[in-house]
Order: sequence, then C-alpha cells, then structure tokens
Amino acid sequence: MLLEGPTDLQRNPEPLTLATVPDPIPGPAEIVVRVSVCGVCHTELDEIEGRTPPPRLPVVPGHQVIGRVAALGAGVSDWALDERVGVAWIRSACGECRFCRAGLENLCPRFEATGRDADGGYAEYMSVPAAFAHRIPRGLSDTEAAPLLCAGAIGYRSLRLADIRDGDRLGLTGFGASGHLVLALVRRTMPRTRVHVFARSPEQRRFALELGAASAGDTDDPPPYELNAIIDTTPAWKPVVAALACLLPGGTLVINAIRKDDRDRGELLKLDYPAHLWMEKRITSVANVTRRDVREFLAAAAEAGIAPEVETFALQDANRALVELKQGGGRGAKVLRIGA
Repeated sequence: MLLEGPTDLQRNPEPLTLATVPDPIPGPAEIVVRVSVCGVCHTELDEIEGRTPPPRLPVVPGHQVIGRVAALGAGVSDWALDERVGVAWIRSACGECRFCRAGLENLCPRFEATGRDADGGYAEYMSVPAAFAHRIPRGLSDTEAAPLLCAGAIGYRSLRLADIRDGDRLGLTGFGASGHLVLALVRRTMPRTRVHVFARSPEQRRFALELGAASAGDTDDPPPYELNAIIDTTPAWKPVVAALACLLPGGTLVINAIRKDDRDRGELLKLDYPAHLWMEKRITSVANVTRRDVREFLAAAAEAGIAPEVETFALQDANRALVELKQGGGRGAKVLRIGA
C-alpha cells in the first residue's frame, strides 16, 4: 500500500493505493523480511496528513512489522533464513554521535524511521539493517507481537520517563493501543499503583475499567485523586492543559506525540502558572524509541503475559483501518494481515 503524497484523511478516506512494486534486495548488513502482519499506528496518520512528512514519495508506511527472514545481505551472520523477526520505528542511527554513544539513539540527528525514511511493512516484503531487527519471544503470536513494537515500546519509554514507583498514582490521557498496553504493564508490575484514564469515548472508558483501571472519566473531568504522573497520547493541546491541573506537586507530564494539532493551540493561552506549572511540576516529551526500549518491552511483555487486544484487517483494507483509527473507533490495536 503506497502513500503517494500528503492528504487530509477526512477529505480523502483512501490515501493509500494498492500497487505492485519490485521485491527489495538486501544491501550489505541488511535482511529482507517476508511480512506476516503489520500494526497500524497514529504515526501513519501524521505521515499521511503531513505532520511528519516522508522525505521521499511514494513510500510504503508501516513500522510494527512481524515476519520471517527471507534473504540475507552480505556480512549478515546473526540471522538465519526463516527466523521470526520484528521491525520497529527505529530503522537506523549513526552509532557515532554523542546521543548514540550515550544510549540515546532515538535523538540521533541521522535517525531514520521505518515506513517514513524507507519503505515499511504495509507490504509483502521489506528490508531493514540487520542490527535494527528484533527477535520475538516465544509465547507471542505474530498478531499479538506487532503492536508491542511501537505502541508497547513507546508506552514503555513513556513510563520510564514518568518515573513512578509502585503505589503512586498514574494518569493516562487517551486510551488507544499504547495506553492499554501501559495499563497492562502497570497492573502486572506495580500492583499498588492506581491508574486513572482520561478518554472522550465512553467505549474507551468502559474498556479501561474492564482492563483494571481504578477510575476513568472524560478529558475535562477531574480525577478522583491527584496524580504523580500523567502520560498524554492525544494529538491535541487541550488535554495537556487539563492534565497539568491534575498533577501533584513535583509531578510529571509525559507527552507521547510526534506533533500536536495547532487547531486548538489557543488552549495554551489558558495555561495558568500557579495552577498548572508551579510547585516543580515537570513536562517532558517522548521522541522515538531506542532498540533497548523495544527489546526490554518485548521481554517484559512475554514474562508478564501481556498481549494486546487486537482488531485485524486485510492489507487492502488499510485505508479503512486508518480512518477508524483517526475516528477513535474500536478497542486496543489494529493490525494488518499480510502473509502466512
């Protein structure tokens, strides 16, 4: 499925075109992956609508990829043909800059993203540098593992930046694929932590309570208790301002979004320093993921028995999955079925 150029998904509900393209050939130190499934992510909406535009077009989106190794490039010795493999948002980093040397390859100025800077997993085959491919633990099906590669890994990084301890109180603003995986991880690893979910959709609020959230309410509704940290996964500014008012002194707001929609930026004018930022409250953002994030979360999910709730679509129905994602429909994660 090819993205030919940026477009407004509301005006054009079919931004991707089904096409036949040549199979990729692995370069040195690369592998080719025969794709079985690929998760559908909000980042694809950002690409399609021009908030994080691909540097070249057309491009094949998709960065939550599970498949099998189909070909090995020169110099690849740590992968075997037909071995199960995962590909995440981080496709490559330079390995030499100060960020890479400090373990912050997500901040590398030469960071490249799967499905944006190179063709991704909305296809039967794709290539990736072997060093940036991931082994998938046993016990996770392909469909279950796909959302863990981005929704799970970025949620895991967000949780690390939130820096909470068991017994603290956590808020989740927005409750899509990433939010429901963060809730599952907290429930299993921090059993004394209460989680409050802010969500506009009554269906998402019910879903959060079913999965073990202590409470749930609309984005504008104050939670029943103040929070040590809040992870925001929404595309808007209004929930950011609302979240800051719900933090305890010293609390942290983690913004997990590539871009914010400027159409509601007037909400920032409502920021009130004493109510929203004083008392050493902190705001931080999440930028991409590292290989460490992906691999640690895969291991944690397998050990804790975390599996996302998934709705599957055929590859040719990718446009429908994207429109439903933008509209906030469904529960959990969306995954494209591509190969056997």
